[in-house]
Amino acid sequence: MRSGIYSYPNTQRVIFGTSFEQAIAKELETVGAQRVYVLSSGSLFRETEVVHQLRAVLSSRCVGLFHEMPAHTPRIAVVKAAQEAQQAQADLILTLGGGSMTDAGKMLTLCMSNGIESAQDLDRLATKVHADGKIERPEFLAPTVPCSVISTTLSAGEFSALAGCTDTVKGMKENFLHPKASPRSVILDPALTLHTPEWLWLSTGIRAVDHAVEDLCSINTQPISEATSFQALRLLGRGLRAVKKDPSDLEARLDCQLGAWMSIIGSSAGVQKGASHGIGHILGGTAGVPHGYTSCVMLPHVLRFNQSVNGAQQKLVSEALGEPHKPACDVVSELVAQLGLPSTLREVGVKADMLDLIAQNSMHDRLIHSNPRKINGPEDVRRILDAAW
Repeated sequence: MRSGIYSYPNTQRVIFGTSFEQAIAKELETVGAQRVYVLSSGSLFRETEVVHQLRAVLSSRCVGLFHEMPAHTPRIAVVKAAQEAQQAQADLILTLGGGSMTDAGKMLTLCMSNGIESAQDLDRLATKVHADGKIERPEFLAPTVPCSVISTTLSAGEFSALAGCTDTVKGMKENFLHPKASPRSVILDPALTLHTPEWLWLSTGIRAVDHAVEDLCSINTQPISEATSFQALRLLGRGLRAVKKDPSDLEARLDCQLGAWMSIIGSSAGVQKGASHGIGHILGGTAGVPHGYTSCVMLPHVLRFNQSVNGAQQKLVSEALGEPHKPACDVVSELVAQLGLPSTLREVGVKADMLDLIAQNSMHDRLIHSNPRKINGPEDVRRILDAAW
């Protein structure tokens, strides 16, 4: 008889299919926030009127705006923004953008509640993963200032308590986890995503596919995540193909957003992902590869590597993506190709002389050690990297 525990995430509301202006106005009324500090992606700030529209809704409640957060959320930028928010006495952190903005919002709330004054101070909050798989998670204070997210991509980090932040000195993207760090509310406005570059929208969609696939194929699946991951793949497979065909299709974009939301339910339930995510984290922090692209490149090869131990679970992936008689690795690879996305490490700028370092660093990511087929050391990671080269 199966047994387990499902812990509901800290998120209180997901508001979808409504304009972000209407949604944030209602949210401010609900939570009573009076001093809002905004984190916006640089492209939305420079190239659109979205930030102006948001500030019009916030009016005098906007006490600060940060629009210089680089990709992969480096420590120095996080601490700078957190200090500004602290000085402004912000009572709500509001993010507008993709995964790096979402991670930054969660990191700001952790910095503000734990007295972080420098990039080095974050050492005491970071999860440490040793090469043998041993994990050290420090204890620290829960956020006291909430975070709300207006999401423009499909990476789905807005539904998770985990934040990624890069130590640029080490060249490593690290995890920071507190169960109360999940954003309090998430706003999904498909019309807003029309500003998102096609490559970013589609590739983060494959990132969401990766979430659902590795949850369905996990070593510790949960009943709720099996159901949501399967439906996530149905929505994402349909929605991504439709957006590629017609970028103005808002219903298809909403399908993608709902699929991304469902794809991350397993993380809230403690379902452990595998080597596609584990290697992907290192490709991001060490080689600067966008997270969506890491999934495009790695997921098919990790599925092929794992097929001998979880073939029955992989059949569910193929079925959900509409190709029940094909191996999952081929179905995912074909979806990536249909969307016009890269499929090799060479295409995303990874040099051959980096592969050994990436393999070694990957052993310090916790998800390498929960891969369905045991990874015994850097040489196994290197085999997967070589297949993706």
